[in-house]
Amino acid sequence: MYFFDPPDRFVAGTVGEPGQRTFFIQARKASQVVSVVLEKVQVQVLAERLDQLLDELEGQGIAETTGADAPADTGPLDEPLVEAFRATTLTLGWDADAGRVLVEARADPIEVEVEIEVDDDDAALTDLDAAAVEAGGVEALADLDAGLAASIRAAFEGREGDDDDDDDDDLEGPDVLRVRLSAATARSFVERAARVVASGRPPCPMCGQPLDPQGHICPRRNGHYVN
Repeated sequence: MYFFDPPDRFVAGTVGEPGQRTFFIQARKASQVVSVVLEKVQVQVLAERLDQLLDELEGQGIAETTGADAPADTGPLDEPLVEAFRATTLTLGWDADAGRVLVEARADPIEVEVEIEVDDDDAALTDLDAAAVEAGGVEALADLDAGLAASIRAAFEGREGDDDDDDDDDLEGPDVLRVRLSAATARSFVERAARVVASGRPPCPMCGQPLDPQGHICPRRNGHYVN
């Protein structure tokens, strides 16, 4: 298990050319660097759901998600860039006691978990399906918990859940990355992740599919190449 509380740097990034990119989330503290491979859709949904969580926290006055004006982190991933494992489960949560966002990646059977921690006695955990992530603290905290959980369920309506409650046992394995970070740092992660996802191949103006540098066979052009 790799635990960063907090990391010096926590970012999403890629290696490779558009269309052939490998996506990572990477945490660094001092000389320790841990890089975990994700699918593009996992990075995209992680950023989207984390952004929603931060908006909820800020809207409820629970956390300030903007820090001092600082230049955007546009640097490459840190070296050595060595794959620690490939994540199949991502968990996003809010620890109200610590005032920290929790991001966790695990190499488990494919599933997605949503965790909203409000305090020791009042926590909610919902398991969802497939390649993505979710998230979820006084009356305001209770409102956040219920409202965010409802929005998550609506976003994944029709997908089967997993009611297993063996999360603590899963954490005993080595293939776990857990990161705790401030809301402002989480917002910076979201902004960079969105840029990373959007910097791939441009869409074809005809069909919307990714357009390779050499063009592609476009179904809207009866199989002719579009450059």
